[in-house]
Amino acid sequence: MDQAVQVYAGTAARASAVPSPSTGMVAYSTATGLQVYNGSAWVAVASAGLAVDYLLVGGGGAGGCMSDDTTQAAGGGGGGGFVTGSSVLAKASYPVKVGAGGSGIHGQTGYGTGNNGSASSFINSANGGGGGSGSTGANGASGGGAGRGGGGTKNGGSAISGEGNAGGGTSINTGAGGGGGAGGSGSNGASTVGGAGGAASTNDYTGSTISYSGGGGGAGTSTGGTAGTNAGNGSTTATGNAGTANRGGGGGGTIAGSTSGGAGGSGQVVIRYLTADATGLSISTTGSPTTGTSGLYTYYQYTATGTFVVA
Repeated sequence: MDQAVQVYAGTAARASAVPSPSTGMVAYSTATGLQVYNGSAWVAVASAGLAVDYLLVGGGGAGGCMSDDTTQAAGGGGGGGFVTGSSVLAKASYPVKVGAGGSGIHGQTGYGTGNNGSASSFINSANGGGGGSGSTGANGASGGGAGRGGGGTKNGGSAISGEGNAGGGTSINTGAGGGGGAGGSGSNGASTVGGAGGAASTNDYTGSTISYSGGGGGAGTSTGGTAGTNAGNGSTTATGNAGTANRGGGGGGTIAGSTSGGAGGSGQVVIRYLTADATGLSISTTGSPTTGTSGLYTYYQYTATGTFVVA
């Protein structure tokens, strides 16, 4: 795809044409030369720092749980947000946050909704997944699956555009909807079978192809819904299954009278750059990320909150 650098007759003309620049935007001004916007100011490309790619995975939502009679089922949790992007970093310290998975509901009276996951962030953000429910699924990066608490058709939670997909709904007591995933929507519950969780999405920045942000399966009285990769399957009698840690998957829904819906999996942040581009720069971190190389790239894989420093 052909690219063009925008040219402006001075910084006032640039400000008028681009009042709200995006991080990483490059423009030429006759007053300043070639500059990049670092998120807070226009700086010379020569001093801009380091071009990076990033992957952000939010925490998955927990599965729902009901405390009514054991013929009722709750939906699976939605997968955490799945966001990739690129930016040019100025020499500075950048905070990295890894979102926690939503916790399951314990001893809930009525039609319990699992807790949403928490957002992950670095330059941008990926929201947490919506909790599955014994009633209408919670909204989130991907929506939580629905149960039929209170009677009538119930809808899965809605998703955030660009981060995930909607949860599955239900019109029956005994098979609940699956949570949405980054790669697809959750399925509706059917008869005594829980709906499948939405598919995960994959990323290979670390050199291995890993599945993230799958939807949790909905509970069913005969068969629990199958989860997206690294998310929790729906239950038939027991506590819902949890999403895998640091993969952002939703937790599985459970049947009324069981202990709780499955917890969502925590998120992750991966930052990578062309190794050659860091020549003359000093890169440091906090938060103990795993670091390594994959082809021409150096990567940092965060499973806990920390910082990424360019100096």
